Amino acid sequence: MTEQPLGQGESKRTTLGRTLRFLREKAGKSLGQLAEETSYDKSYLYRLETGERLSKRAVMEDLDRYHGSGDLLVGLWRDARKEVIKGKYKAFMELEATARVMWMFQLRVPGLLQTEDYARAVLSGLSRAQTTAGNGDEVEEQVAARMGRQELLHRQPPSSIRVILDEGALRRPVPDAKVWAEQLSHLVDSTELPMVALQVLPYAAGVHDLMSSDLILLWQRVGDPVAYVEGNGIGELIDDPDKVLSFRLSYDLVRDAALSPTESTTFIKRLLEECRS
Repeated sequence: MTEQPLGQGESKRTTLGRTLRFLREKAGKSLGQLAEETSYDKSYLYRLETGERLSKRAVMEDLDRYHGSGDLLVGLWRDARKEVIKGKYKAFMELEATARVMWMFQLRVPGLLQTEDYARAVLSGLSRAQTTAGNGDEVEEQVAARMGRQELLHRQPPSSIRVILDEGALRRPVPDAKVWAEQLSHLVDSTELPMVALQVLPYAAGVHDLMSSDLILLWQRVGDPVAYVEGNGIGELIDDPDKVLSFRLSYDLVRDAALSPTESTTFIKRLLEECRS
């Protein structure tokens, strides 16, 4: 794509939008023609080109196929979606993207294992809870970014991911029963992924060290592990070896108290049956 004009100092989303327009014009297509031939709404395509919206990965894959541009748009989309994430969470995501081993304790269904509709319901609720509520477009951008993270589940070489899910996360449904049932079903399906081990920590396990926050431990191919602790909307990335070791020991205790992966799958299936009945 050497003919593509380069933008200086522009945002990644602007670069993506400009590239979309460049490819369309190079193909000699109007927005209306592109909409007809791709089945995407004309106004939606326009907002992608102007950088007002951030699409899902699948949209970029479709448009890459349409234009014969390899994975150009997917690559630009990966860069653009990072701009949706702020602060220390952005630094965590950069580490997550290259981690070879990831251990998680979650008080909520983790983003890596969420369905799109469940993520939308959760993020819409969080948006309403803020003093300055986000609009629908902002929620959709966050949903797209969250779904994009799930590339980790399919990359090569695969990461090793262990999730310990607090029982409370499975007892707190979203209002739409169909969306909740689909989320529980998705969790069951996730247990069949070879790189994922899912355990449930039941209420019967009692009190433990991680009751007040989510914890994620990350190991890269080389170097020391790091911890990411999140609670009440505040996240902290920790690389102090002594603190990381302390979190590792707390995680081990929680894992020992959790149901086995097989027992956990059975537990979630039972909740799914109750939800559908």
